[in-house]
Amino acid sequence: MQVTSAQRHSLKQFVDKIKDYRGRHTELVSVYIPAGYEMNKIIQHLSQEQGTASNIKSTTTRKNVIAALERMIQHLKLFTKTPPHGLAVFSGNVAEREGQQNIQVWSIEPPLPLKIRIYRCDKAFVISPLVEMIETKESYGMVVLDRREANIALLNGKSLVTISSAKSNVPGKTKAGGQSAARFMRLREDAAKDFYKKVANMMKEAFLGREGLKGIIIGGPGPTKYEFIETGYITGDLKKRIIAIKDIGYTGDFGLQELLDKSADILQSEEVIEEKNIMQKFLGMLSKSLGRVAYGEDEVKHAISIGAVETLLLSEALPEEKIEEFSKLAEETAADVKIISVDTREGVQLRDIGMVAAILRFETGGTGS
Repeated sequence: MQVTSAQRHSLKQFVDKIKDYRGRHTELVSVYIPAGYEMNKIIQHLSQEQGTASNIKSTTTRKNVIAALERMIQHLKLFTKTPPHGLAVFSGNVAEREGQQNIQVWSIEPPLPLKIRIYRCDKAFVISPLVEMIETKESYGMVVLDRREANIALLNGKSLVTISSAKSNVPGKTKAGGQSAARFMRLREDAAKDFYKKVANMMKEAFLGREGLKGIIIGGPGPTKYEFIETGYITGDLKKRIIAIKDIGYTGDFGLQELLDKSADILQSEEVIEEKNIMQKFLGMLSKSLGRVAYGEDEVKHAISIGAVETLLLSEALPEEKIEEFSKLAEETAADVKIISVDTREGVQLRDIGMVAAILRFETGGTGS
């Protein structure tokens, strides 16, 4: 079971909302209810904890813990049964000023089934089980190089993050006056070897021992990438992880994006390629089948209202309340929702045309807005 982009975004927003709250004492309550666990047993347990909390010496802490537990119990009574994936519930006094009381409660059914049961009172909410669901554990190493420069990045989920880069000291092909051709060639080759050693060490620092690394993809213009791999400077463990070598025209950030594009055959099942594919489909239809797409908030809302939206595309740069609003509208008509990052060129294009777009089930006659 995989977490969709919309689920990950929603969960991240929830975690961001509660992660910074701090109690003055151990008075913030976190409860994780596993999938299939009886809700009544949890409520009984919390009632027992209320009795235990009455023994807390600090009057303020005692009142806050008992109130937080009561608020949580009342909240859980609204559920007729435990949701299919379980439930994470958080309650506590989040008043900004000491001596005041503002007891709040939040709950979320996670996108993956909970397998743990947790009850904890602490100075902060326990969010690590939810954070683990947000994080993408699997990644790819991406390396682009020629004889002038090299760039190393990590593709983690939808994010392509540059880790390190280096410029070479390899002289150009035109030798200085007075140098023999043979000596100049030796200088170039020695400088190239030093550069390859440096890039190999950069790869070692970036990738060796990295948990979840599924493979390394190397690209670059011309034969340099093959020379680099054949030098033997890449440690054996990393060389075994090279899964593809791609011909590309550039290095630098543009080269990394080009390598990502050229690696679609390798990364076909990865979320970033799925995102790029759906955006490329939208952009292609935008230029050739304008009646089958919509963009801009007003036009997309209209398309949703008449049940025309097949896939709703929302930029992650869109304000959260707008994402929630459009997602709810789309769910009512069984439209698929995709949250598009701004980490790809296509994602930037969506952001720049208004952050809301849709692929339609049928033509509506819309022309964009």
